[in-house]
Amino acid sequence: YSFLQIVHILNMTSAKIVSFLLHPEESLHSFQIRIEFETGISTGNQELLLETGICLDPRKPASQCVIDGVRGWDSYMVYLFDKSKTVYDGPFASRSLSDCVNYIVQDSKIQLPIPQLRKVWAEAVHYVIGLKEDYSRLFQGQRAAMLSLLRYNANLIKMKNNMVSASQQLKAKLEFFHQSIRLDLERYSDQMAYGISSEKMLKAWKEMQEKASQCAQAEDIGYLDEQIMALHTEIVELQKSPYARRQGEVMESLEQRAIDLYKQLKTRPPDHAYSDSTDMVKIIVQTVQSQDRVLKELFGHLSKLLGCKQKIIDLLPKIEVALNNIKEADNSVMQMQGKRQREIWHLLKIACTQSSSRSLVSSSLEGTASTPATTWLPQSSSGNIPHPLSSTATPEDGEDFVHVIEENLNYLELFSSILQEARQEQNSSMMVS
Repeated sequence: YSFLQIVHILNMTSAKIVSFLLHPEESLHSFQIRIEFETGISTGNQELLLETGICLDPRKPASQCVIDGVRGWDSYMVYLFDKSKTVYDGPFASRSLSDCVNYIVQDSKIQLPIPQLRKVWAEAVHYVIGLKEDYSRLFQGQRAAMLSLLRYNANLIKMKNNMVSASQQLKAKLEFFHQSIRLDLERYSDQMAYGISSEKMLKAWKEMQEKASQCAQAEDIGYLDEQIMALHTEIVELQKSPYARRQGEVMESLEQRAIDLYKQLKTRPPDHAYSDSTDMVKIIVQTVQSQDRVLKELFGHLSKLLGCKQKIIDLLPKIEVALNNIKEADNSVMQMQGKRQREIWHLLKIACTQSSSRSLVSSSLEGTASTPATTWLPQSSSGNIPHPLSSTATPEDGEDFVHVIEENLNYLELFSSILQEARQEQNSSMMVS
């Protein structure tokens, strides 16, 4: 039976420990069914945390509860939470008194022989130590909940940063798009009366402008950012709270007093003397009262932790939706930008073709060679005109788009200049012809 392992589940909703013997290769789901039978918490609402705050992985066997190299009856402790609850109603009733300890609590002044008193006080000391250990285990469960909350918060911060970065990039791209299409429409209006015109293209560009304005709604994440910042502040306050730290000093002091009292009793000779239990009962009562106080504080703090965690769980899908909206708007803007630039190049091609045709007619009449239209176009090192978007690296944040805007606007100015030269050449050729 060396492969059999015992796992203890501390139910944080009832402060009770349930122990299980793990079957070899038992699945976590099978283990959870047994937990449901013992605790009444459905498998869907069970959250099982290790002391590190890590949630048990449903894809792994139940033996993941066992930590290698750790021994002791309560070493393999798992903390059970009910995901359907965010408010825990502690404190709970203290552990039960044994009959003999209850006997002296009911009448602390009763005289008992020293040998019998030793046995009763030994159980009383064990009871006081048990109260302190009950609190310690529940505090460890609260700490596991805090560590779990911090893991969720780390994931929230990561998603928030991705969302903010994507929003900044979208904002910069929209700024570039609006500036460039505004320039396109201005230059188009200047030349349409005597140059190249297309009502269909003009309508499409204006529709793009309106659609880009609608895309700007996706970059508005202020309401989510405010909720995340408020939640972050709340979590920081919970970490700073004194209830986030162990509050068992009074109980530890009472535990030591009970041990010292028992040691003093042991030194008394086992004669026919009698003694009462007033001092020991006083320690028991004070320990119970102290446990009630610290457990009330612990479960109040735990409820706040679980409330914050639920807020994060509710926020994550909203951030995911916002991020998807930003990405869709970003793709839409880039597609519109690409479409418009292809149309600009198409206009340029038409202008160059018309100008070349007129130049050929003019040269045949004059008997002289004309300058090819392609000499208007600036050449790159490979002889091709660089594409305004493909010639620049994709920026990783919003600030880099300032350079992209400036560079692309220069290209747009260049296109306008080329078109104007083409029209002048075309008009000159027509006059000659």
